[in-house]
Amino acid sequence: MSNVFNFTFVPWFRSVAPYIHKLRGSTVVVGVAGEAIAAGKLPLIAQDLALIQSMGVQIVLVHGFRPQVNEQLQAKGHEAKYSHGMRITDSVALDCAQEAAGQLRYEIEAAFSQGLPNTPMAGATVRVISGNFITARPVGLIDGVDFIHSGLVRKVDTEGIQRTLDMGAMVLLSPFGFSPTGEAFNLTMEDVATSIAVALQADKLMFLTEVPGIALDAGAPHPAKDSEIDTELPLADAKKLLTALPQATQPTDTAFYLQHCIRACEGGVERSHILPFAVDGALLLEIYTHDGIGTMVVDEKLESVREATMDDVSGIVALIEPFEKDGTLVKRDRTEIERDAGNYTIIEHDGVIFGCAALYPYPEARTGEMAALTVSPDTQSQGDGERLLKRIETRAKAQGLQSIFVLTTRTMHWFLKRGFVQVNPDWLPEARKRKYNWDRKSQVLVKKIG
Repeated sequence: MSNVFNFTFVPWFRSVAPYIHKLRGSTVVVGVAGEAIAAGKLPLIAQDLALIQSMGVQIVLVHGFRPQVNEQLQAKGHEAKYSHGMRITDSVALDCAQEAAGQLRYEIEAAFSQGLPNTPMAGATVRVISGNFITARPVGLIDGVDFIHSGLVRKVDTEGIQRTLDMGAMVLLSPFGFSPTGEAFNLTMEDVATSIAVALQADKLMFLTEVPGIALDAGAPHPAKDSEIDTELPLADAKKLLTALPQATQPTDTAFYLQHCIRACEGGVERSHILPFAVDGALLLEIYTHDGIGTMVVDEKLESVREATMDDVSGIVALIEPFEKDGTLVKRDRTEIERDAGNYTIIEHDGVIFGCAALYPYPEARTGEMAALTVSPDTQSQGDGERLLKRIETRAKAQGLQSIFVLTTRTMHWFLKRGFVQVNPDWLPEARKRKYNWDRKSQVLVKKIG
């Protein structure tokens, strides 16, 4: 049993390492919907946030309190009123919001103070600091509706928040703000989290909500209830989708969180995320795995195909090593890869290399060898192999080559489907024929590109 555990744990932990390194020192703003706390998810969310912080991430946590305020209103026999997707906060609702915020802040601080032995919080020292970091202004009148004590963020005390984060503390904020005259305003968690993320130029804005993300067919006239989630949505596509959607009036509407993600990205936040709190560990899955669990809105596609540099050698070695061990690829020394780094094309996603291929030209024969074509098992069947092949063909044409060839023992059919034809090893350029391993019996396949 122990050996099986080791076999799965070690490769998994190593695969997470690039994300841990990349996010160390970054700033993440997390907006947790009040529904998540009402559903009893707070202890697990606190454990995950404490773990993320322990790996060097600065965290600003903003909590929502819609269901808690509504519960307080109901207890007082007062009706909850909304318009334009916002709460109309009269004096009774403001009192309820203040009571709910006080109770939630107490619960959140208690969750981060746990440290029993043999629990995920054992040894975790999370200092949580709150403060009057938000200056607010009234929403005022919209279409004749007076929102009374409902407000919007006017200004964020970025210096105060950053100083607190630099002390090693987690910043906790309720959706409240105060005017310069001391008047309190009820804000929305989404507005506060987005405004803080933009003001801090945070690396990520993450909404932990009751919705799983943005469905792939969200813009269709009749989207399916069980449609797959779009894990990565470029900002341009997100904006186009938002214009096609009806105006959001409640948090479960597709446009509700999407509009805040778009605003954050337009304001300079690199990535904004919509995650389901119903999935245990959603924050960890989104931050530390390739595809994540919800929808990420990003200013541009994070995946890029480019030529390798010396800085990429370690990533290339780590990628191809398992395929060399199982015999799919011929063993290459690190020094050889360092020497030939300029021959490699890589596919990089969010700073992690997920695919590579090398081009070795034989100008005298007007051909070139495509070698070490590798795609990570995590992203196979997503078209990365085709993208690498296309880039290698482009590089070969630019060098005046008329064909490319590959030597393979296991993946012949993949190449045949993409226009390669099998030839006798005697076809190989003389210089390559001298290095051909007749014992390995690799098949030679050629594709014309001229």
